[in-house]
Amino acid sequence: MYELPKLSYEYGALEPHIDTRTMEIHHGKHHAGYTSKFNAAIDGTDLADQKLEDILAQVSKHSTAVRNNGGGFFNHSLFWEVMSPNGSGLPDAAGKLGHAITEDFGSFDSFKDQFSAAAGSRFGSGWAWLVVTENGHLAVTSTPNQDNPLMDVADVQGTPILGLDVWEHAYYLNYQNRRPDYVGAFFSVVNWDEVEKRFNQA
Repeated sequence: MYELPKLSYEYGALEPHIDTRTMEIHHGKHHAGYTSKFNAAIDGTDLADQKLEDILAQVSKHSTAVRNNGGGFFNHSLFWEVMSPNGSGLPDAAGKLGHAITEDFGSFDSFKDQFSAAAGSRFGSGWAWLVVTENGHLAVTSTPNQDNPLMDVADVQGTPILGLDVWEHAYYLNYQNRRPDYVGAFFSVVNWDEVEKRFNQA
């Protein structure tokens, strides 16, 4: 069964960009809830023996509980890892990811604008993503609720290497209705080393 992943940093480590109380609730309550509900949804079924990525790849065949909670478990597990108290703000310009961002978006600033627009324009709850598509290029997309680009229901499919949670529970205590401020602050804590690692694996 799936377990709530432990963070590699303290709840307060991302201050002032993401506040301690939000992290406590987000990880300890919301992600914990998705984890337990996903386990309940697959318990006693053949899905219990399948890889999470394989379940999500055919999520249209499964129940709403599997889709919502499996997505919630995966999305948050990625989210915590692509943030760091030592976020650099920029990927290594000499690295493969830096070159790919320049090639596919024109510049880092252009990518940042597209990603911020995807996060800011997602109506209601959802996520913004940087993904590696099947042809090996980078793309920015967004998904509703707890969907993600691994799912066969996604408009743009690929391997997510960076994700931003834009559900209100991710930012409302600190930012209220100022989602653009939260999106901007996110770039101060992005763990580009982790994103680069995911890019190279993809």
